[in-house]
Amino acid sequence: MDAETPKFAKPAGQALSKPRSELSRQWAAVQDAASAVAMLARLAPEKPTNRIRNFPALIKDAEGWRHELAKNHVADLAAMMKPGVSALLAVNARGQDATVAALTLWREYFEAREAVLSLLPETGAMGPQRSA
Repeated sequence: MDAETPKFAKPAGQALSKPRSELSRQWAAVQDAASAVAMLARLAPEKPTNRIRNFPALIKDAEGWRHELAKNHVADLAAMMKPGVSALLAVNARGQDATVAALTLWREYFEAREAVLSLLPETGAMGPQRSA
């Protein structure tokens, strides 16, 4: 019995799913950080829209350059939020008021998020175009 050992290779579609799942994780982390910033800025909790909540799933329908640009923008958002939240938490831990700084970071985040969301493909009343 000289049977060959089966080769376990990833299907072609799985190679593409890793960056998208990374985008989903980054997007979720940025949204969590934004919630913390909003709390420190004493803003009312924001109810996420479908576009915000489903951004990683919706951006996959975008053309290649839009998807790449969105991925870069989300990475930039994460890079902006991480030290910003750390600084706000440090200020807050010292017992100082971080409201103004948190509000400034929130505004920066909000504008950057709107720029990222503008990369989403247009959807009709019935949602994004899907094909079988």
